[in-house]
Amino acid sequence: MGIKSMKSGAVARITIRQQLAYKTDFIMRASFLLMILYVFVQLWSAAYGGDHTRVIDGYTLKQIVWYLVFTEAITMGVPALCGVIENDVKSGDIAIKLIRPLSYIGYHYAAYVSEAAFRFCIHLAVGSIIAWLSVGPPAFGYGWAGLFSLTLGAFTVAFMLNMAVALCALWVEETRGMEFVLHKLQFTVGGMLLPLDLMPEPLQRVCSWLPFQAMLYFPARTAVNFGTAPVARQFAIQAFWIAALAALVTWMYRRGVKKLHVNGG
Repeated sequence: MGIKSMKSGAVARITIRQQLAYKTDFIMRASFLLMILYVFVQLWSAAYGGDHTRVIDGYTLKQIVWYLVFTEAITMGVPALCGVIENDVKSGDIAIKLIRPLSYIGYHYAAYVSEAAFRFCIHLAVGSIIAWLSVGPPAFGYGWAGLFSLTLGAFTVAFMLNMAVALCALWVEETRGMEFVLHKLQFTVGGMLLPLDLMPEPLQRVCSWLPFQAMLYFPARTAVNFGTAPVARQFAIQAFWIAALAALVTWMYRRGVKKLHVNGG
């Protein structure tokens, strides 16, 4: 177990070093994030009539703006995975990576989570600037602990969902269309654009049965509304989806590897 942890740690360090080498990418992402948040701040300010004391379904304007900062930071933090797996399959590199001392899925998980955590911190810092200037500093107390603790589970759920779609490349090779649909589901029923509390009741019930809420809604809602968020229940739901999706990914991986072996790579 210790050796596996050392290998995963090495992958994480290499991934972060690679990210530090792409400074232009960081600047472009930060600029894009600032533009998106500026537009959202203007829209929600108009919805609240500029009244910072007004409460809509349990959220003030300040809470909504910071909620968007958190969901955008997580969304823009998670790296693209489908393209990586797809290229491995098409180029045949997957045959080499399968014989590495670290499991194929374990390798990608270590790289994915380390890159996501690094990007998340950068985007959170950038997004906080416009939120602070627009609605004031955050005062969420224990909400910060809830945010960071639930974000790790959010990254894991995101990885499992993306890996499940990415492994479809072992059968169909082209997965970009499925990835597009997955991302749009995350944006809508995952609670990126607005908290699920503000959605119609029938849609809220549907969202409660889907894994997407565990990616964005749980961490962001807990951060801005810690007192009313069922933290323990959210952890349990995250754990359930991680286990269920991990079982799905493991099954797909084993079936896919057998298919590659049968077809000669």
